[in-house]
Amino acid sequence: MMGPRIQARGLTLRAGDFRLAGIDFEIDAGEYVVLMGRTGSGKTCLLEALCGLLPLEGGSIAIDGRDVTDASPGERGIGYVPQDGALFHSMTVAENLGFALFVQGRAAAERTARAGELAALLGIESLLERRPQHLSGGERQRVALGRALAAEPRVLCLDEPLSAVDEEARDALCTLLADVRERTGVSVLHVTHSRVEAERLGDRVLQLESGSL
Repeated sequence: MMGPRIQARGLTLRAGDFRLAGIDFEIDAGEYVVLMGRTGSGKTCLLEALCGLLPLEGGSIAIDGRDVTDASPGERGIGYVPQDGALFHSMTVAENLGFALFVQGRAAAERTARAGELAALLGIESLLERRPQHLSGGERQRVALGRALAAEPRVLCLDEPLSAVDEEARDALCTLLADVRERTGVSVLHVTHSRVEAERLGDRVLQLESGSL
């Protein structure tokens, strides 16, 4: 029997004066989990620790049974979409989509092909030659999502991915996120303040409150 996709045990982490201690959770393969909590409760810190961007003071993280506690971000098999999307404005959409493969040393033809696949999945084929500064908020989020999916991660971490878009774009992106999960089988941890997003997308909701889940 397959174990959980993500196992976090006793996570203890610090960012400045902020500290979380003894955090435990599991996420199954293909599960869409929503993480909620007040501003300043540590949601982003927890996401960054899972991705390897914030060091742990204690505890362990395993993905598909492999201990990644001390692994670099690139070795974890996690795609990450930060709150601001963090796209490269000097690159076209196609180059942003292929960036993870560029870092891995993949051939240009492979990067181009993968960018085309992702653009089709995300409905942005007409945008491949544009740069991020010429995109709408919803379009930028689609590109950020595609860049995170480029290397076919097993886990997708989303930090408030819909907070900066209007209601129409938010509705379309919710539909897209559900479709991406269905078509790729990726496990998702999605940070949000929105009960609507949680109810629409989440198989399960984790609430971070007073330093505990």
